Formats: sequence, C-alpha cells, structure tokens
Amino acid sequence: MSENKFDLVVIGAGPGGYVAAIRGAQLGMTVAIIEKRDTLGGTCLNVGCIPSKALLDSSEHFHQAKEKFGVHGIKVTGLKHDIKQMMKRKDDVVETTTKGIEYLMKKNNITVFHGAATFVANDTLDVAGKKKETVKGAHIIIATGSEVTPLPPVPLDGKRIISSDEAIALKEVPKKLIVIGGGVIGMEIGSVYGRLGAEVTVVEFMDRIIPTMDGDMSKQLQRSLKKLGFNFHLSTKVTGAKATNTKVTVTAENKKGEEVSLDADYVLVSIGRRPHTDKLGLDKIGIALDERGRVPVNGRFETSVPGVYAIGDVIPGPMLAHKASEDGVACVEFIAGQHPHLDYNMIPGVVYTWPEVASVGATEEQLKESGRQYKKGAFPFKASGRARASEESDGIVKILADAETDEMLGMHIIGPRAADMIAEGVLGLAYRASAEDIGILPHAHPTFSEAIKEAALDANGVALHI
Repeated sequence: MSENKFDLVVIGAGPGGYVAAIRGAQLGMTVAIIEKRDTLGGTCLNVGCIPSKALLDSSEHFHQAKEKFGVHGIKVTGLKHDIKQMMKRKDDVVETTTKGIEYLMKKNNITVFHGAATFVANDTLDVAGKKKETVKGAHIIIATGSEVTPLPPVPLDGKRIISSDEAIALKEVPKKLIVIGGGVIGMEIGSVYGRLGAEVTVVEFMDRIIPTMDGDMSKQLQRSLKKLGFNFHLSTKVTGAKATNTKVTVTAENKKGEEVSLDADYVLVSIGRRPHTDKLGLDKIGIALDERGRVPVNGRFETSVPGVYAIGDVIPGPMLAHKASEDGVACVEFIAGQHPHLDYNMIPGVVYTWPEVASVGATEEQLKESGRQYKKGAFPFKASGRARASEESDGIVKILADAETDEMLGMHIIGPRAADMIAEGVLGLAYRASAEDIGILPHAHPTFSEAIKEAALDANGVALHI
C-alpha cells in the first residue's frame, strides 16, 4: 500500500470535481482526483447530460425530417430510424468527451486515482481500486454528485422498470413508455422516444410538469409535448408496478381518489436525484448529513471538519452540472485565500426538449408568494421573423422586472435555442440591468434573440412588433 500527499484532493471527477481540480492546479496546488468509475466526467458526461443530449439531437433530426422537411420543399422517402446507430453515435460522443477530461488532467499535472474513496481521518482517504492506496490531502473536497432517487412502490429492475441510466441505452424504441415524474429528465428522455414513435404517458404527482420552473413555461411545454403525442396524468400518485418479461403495468391514484391502471413496454422512474454521500466514511470524521442526505456547509463550502469541503449535488442548491462547476471554482479560490462570489439566483435552468425551456432568476409564482410588486413583458416567437423563417414559432420570452425600479428579476424562455439565449438573462441579473437596459440594446436582425429585446420593451409597454 502506497501513500500519496497533495495540497488538494478531490473525491469525484464530475463537472464539479474535475473543474475544482483544474482550478487548484492553476493556482499552484499539487492536486489529486479520485474517481470510482473507469472513466472521468461523472454522471453528466457518462450517463447524464452528454449522452442524453446526443440522443435528443439525433431524435430531433429524425422528427424534423419526418414532420417539417416537407414544408421546406425537401422530399424524404423511405425514412426510418436506426436506434443501434443512434446509440453508437451517443457512445462515441461520450468516449470523446471523457477522453477530453483525461487530457485536461494530464495537461494540468493532476494525479488520477481510480477507486472508491473512504475517509479514515480528516486528511486521509483509503482508495479501493485495482490496488489499495492511501491518499492524504491538506484540503479535501467532496464532489461525489448524486444518484437516482428510488420510488419504493416501483422498484427498479434495470430491464422493464428503468432509470435514466438504462433509458439512454435501450436497444429498441418502446411502443409505449410510461414516465413517472414530470421533471427535466423525464421530459427529455420522453422526448427522445416520443419523436421516434413511442406513445409516451407521463404520471406526475404535482399539478404540472417541470414544477420548479415558471408556470407559463410548464403550460407551454405541456402543449408542445401534447403535439408530439404525449399523454399526461397530473396530480396523480403512483402506487405500484408489476413487470413481466414483455411489459409493465403501473397502478396510480388520481386527485379524485380513482385508481388508474397503465400498461407499457418500459417504465422510466425519474422523480429526481439524491446526494451520493454513503460509503464515504463521513461519520468516522464527525460529519453528520442533513435530513436529505446532504453535507452541511457554510458560505465558503467548509464542512464542520476543518480542511474538508463539499460542492455540487451533495450540498444544498440546484442539482445542475454548471452549478457544480461554479461551486468547484469558488471553493478552491476560497481555499487559496481569494474572495469569489457565487449567487445561486443566477444559475440558469434548462430543459432540452424542443422547443427548449430555459429560466434564470425569480419565477412569477415566487414573486407573488414573496409579495414583491413586479411587472412583466412577453413576446411570442410567432411574432419573430427569424422564428417564422425557421418554422420554429412555438413559445415565448417572458421577462419579470421590479414594478418601481425596473430591475430585471427573472427571464424565462420556451422556444428555439432557449438554452443558449438564457445567458443574456444571466448577464442582466449579474449586472442588475433594468428591463429598459435590455430593451435598448441592439440585437441583430433577424435572430431568435430579438424576442428578448421585445419582451424587455413590452415590460414597459413599448414593444415594437406586437
């Protein structure tokens, strides 16, 4: 058993961990990263963000060819999808991306250990991989991410009752797919198979899909997904599931107390994720988890144990890859004696359906609940020349601003390229721009982003194209 000493040791090589490691190396620290997978990149690069987006793009190309090419004067005959090739392309994208992280580790002289890490002291970890090693760090960051939240009435079997991990690797397109949970993951993976011909049924306990986002975005996305053939059972509680070799039957209870029975080839359980904090030996060093299994930290990402920090999905805040990366950078800069600033209100959220949904800042529901006086502006993409030219006129841009000061409080977009456009909202919040500030900025014509300008103008009643 060998022993290794570093200034900084990071447990977990996902978007939080590997970014923290790189930032530490940039600041002159000797750095090690420990990852239990054979490949780097964590859930996001291996079985989450990257593979799902690869499948979303492939399935959207098929859907466009089937549904929209004709209106553009492009005739397609004999169109069919090849799920095997889609999966191969997805795997190739994942392999290229994870190898890119390996390159970044080498470039920054970061030592990589593969194996499961366990605390044996405040500054010491045992790593159980192909060989056992001891790793010591003056500073240790816990960045172990999250895992699928189980649903006790519907235990996963990995065959017919599956999580997102299995859903991105199916060998066939389901004829029928039940999605339990109307959140981001369920809507994205449901979209993949819905575009390829699956009949998708969503069962959601809350009264709307994507319930953490602005209500208008939820309504618009549900309308768009209905056009794709989605069925919805909202305000419905799943009570059980029974699987055979060829199908699954799900039982549920709606808000009227009536029993609902649904059959499908596969059931995707996607009710959220939970911190992956077990088997780290945190109890051995005196770190107690909160009621949700998260690691309590202060504003500098410090745990109750000196020298031990936590970031990303294992601490409070949105479970998003880019949030974890920002945590990682800020945490390491605090360790180095710097004074970074990170405001979770400026972390954007995105649903990579089509149209895409993207939000940053306060929702209208949150402003109403807080009692803050606000005004809003909205602009539909059907009034956008660029959107009409692209046959992408579904959706709106919505901007919320303080009723007196006009300071922008939130931006919410459902429409084409919303994921890219939301960065303008992040910038606006960061620099406390007013709606008027956004509205007077020149935007190239014709572009989708002109809808942001128009929504900002509309907040003050001076929109030009509606």
